[in-house]
Amino acid sequence: MLPDGLRRAEFAPLWRAVHDRLSSGRAVDRVRVGPLDRRQREALAGLLGADRLPADHVTVSVARLDAVLEPHCGMRCRDIVEELIGPVQDRALQRERAQRQRAALWEWFTEHPVVRAQPALAGWAEQVRRGGLPGGTPAAAGRLLDAALHVLHALPAPGTPLPAFAEAVLGDPRALEPGGSLSGLVLRALAEVHGVPLPASDGQRRALWRCAGIGEPGLPTAVLSAGMQPVGGRLCGEIMRSCTASGHAASTTLDQLRDAGRIVLGEPDVWVVQEPAVLERALRRFGRTCPPLVCTSGWPNGAAMLLLRTLRAAGARLHHHGDFDGEGLRIAAYVQAKAGAVPWRMSTADYLAALDRHPAGPGAGRITDAPWDAALAPALRENRVAVPELRVADELLDEAVWRTP
Repeated sequence: MLPDGLRRAEFAPLWRAVHDRLSSGRAVDRVRVGPLDRRQREALAGLLGADRLPADHVTVSVARLDAVLEPHCGMRCRDIVEELIGPVQDRALQRERAQRQRAALWEWFTEHPVVRAQPALAGWAEQVRRGGLPGGTPAAAGRLLDAALHVLHALPAPGTPLPAFAEAVLGDPRALEPGGSLSGLVLRALAEVHGVPLPASDGQRRALWRCAGIGEPGLPTAVLSAGMQPVGGRLCGEIMRSCTASGHAASTTLDQLRDAGRIVLGEPDVWVVQEPAVLERALRRFGRTCPPLVCTSGWPNGAAMLLLRTLRAAGARLHHHGDFDGEGLRIAAYVQAKAGAVPWRMSTADYLAALDRHPAGPGAGRITDAPWDAALAPALRENRVAVPELRVADELLDEAVWRTP
């Protein structure tokens, strides 16, 4: 049992220094103690049997301390500091364990299927990694990143208000409120995917959420299609059938699509294009015999994504084409990941063949990888020329008609 004399306040700096050094996880021969006032120096000199006072900073041999303490009280330095202060830690082991945890966390995060499915998110993941552990510890960071990935996997939403979406996905309607860590992480990811600056105002934040189908009012949000003759579909189906019969495009709203239920087509293939001008050309060319087409009008809004998902759930095969540029690749990756579409004439060979026919064009912009063709992004980076979808519209429509029963 530790004698009361060794519990005196004058020895506190010595015991704290010994505890700290032993907790380093390394072999300890000497301990630096200080600054010491006169009473503390006198106490240390008495303990060590020194004939003079030590300096206000002094290095003490652990072996000498043990040699003094064991005969006096049957305890060594380690025993004393653990009784007075608490268990000696192993900071070296803790650092090594934390490094392994961080490495495992970042490997899990950067290789997560949600990130891999949309290469634009790789830039976001790297930004997060460079910024350090959100939440301060690997465990806290893991929980926060897992929640963010759950949100990104669930997006786009079909026009759901943000609190309702947060409740459905995370079990907390306030989880994505502005200013929170999770909301900030998700908005940074959406900005990276859509190639826009990080929002700096409430209006910009709402606009970015709307790009992901959050908080969209149902009535004005619509999607263009042509050549659709679905079985059933309520009002939505009636609109599509009527427009097809008259050779016009159908504009169906988010509310109409929500009410439509299943939309089953007689044809197995649906051709998804990015530019409204391609759909317009198809109607001029084919009229009432137009093959089934859906136009995302750039980035697909909530109505477009709901229509594509509804068609896919009913068994349709979705074939997607877009511009050969940076944004076109990101839109294609998004539609493939979120709606189950397959690339349609979007290979490296298709790009290079189109470039041969149209060597002059706008710049390709910021290029991210194409998950379906590893060589496509390097080809765009090398040539730095975009091929807008409209330039290959006739070839696309030839194939759509040829492959439609």
